[in-house]
This record gives sequence, structure tokens and C-alpha cells, in this order.
Amino acid sequence: MALFGNAHTVDPATAQQDYARLLGQNEQVHAAYQLIRDTILFTDRRLLLVDKQGITGKKVEYHSVPYRSITHFAVETAGTFDLDAELKIWISGSPTPVQKTFTKGVDIYEVQAILTQFVAK
Repeated sequence: MALFGNAHTVDPATAQQDYARLLGQNEQVHAAYQLIRDTILFTDRRLLLVDKQGITGKKVEYHSVPYRSITHFAVETAGTFDLDAELKIWISGSPTPVQKTFTKGVDIYEVQAILTQFVAK
């Protein structure tokens, strides 16, 4: 499952309010990123991928990935000519990683630290 485009940071408190119906009791959003029409949420319990579909984006698919299902991940920093950073996440049972592209305005090291905090427990 690869979603294409560039992500930017979203205020976690705003994401907490916008996606409250999807969150469990006392589940907290620690970081959120907007990816064109889609959203990536890092909560204290799981990775939540919000995939808007169709021309209008009214149809939405929600992917809930428990951190324990993430087998490994990789970050690639932005370079001189390639200004985007990338995140790849491998989920157990899937040979193809989830791939996300972040603009240089997003601290990819922060994204990596969030994943480390929750995946490496």
C-alpha cells in the first residue's frame, strides 16, 4: 500500500479533535501528518492511515496498524537534489512496505523517533 505525495505536519490537538470518532477511550494522538488528501496519525496505541478515495474524497478507508505488527521501518533523509524524505514501514504478512514521502519541512528524525518509541517497546 503506497500513497504518493508530500506530507506536512498537522497539530496533534487538531487531529485529536478531527478524528475523535476513530480513537479509542483515552487514546492520544502524538503526531499527525497531512498527505495531499490522506492523513497519517501516530497515536499511543497504533498507526492510523486515513485514505480518502474517489474524486470527491467522500469515501474514506481507515487502516489501523497496531505497532506490534510493524516488523521494521526505514527513513531516508532529504538530499541535495532530492528534497523529500521518505518513510517505509513493513507490516507483518505484507512483503511490500507502506511508503510515505515527506517535504523537507517535516523533521524525518522526529517521525523516526516516534516510531522507535512505540515499535521498539
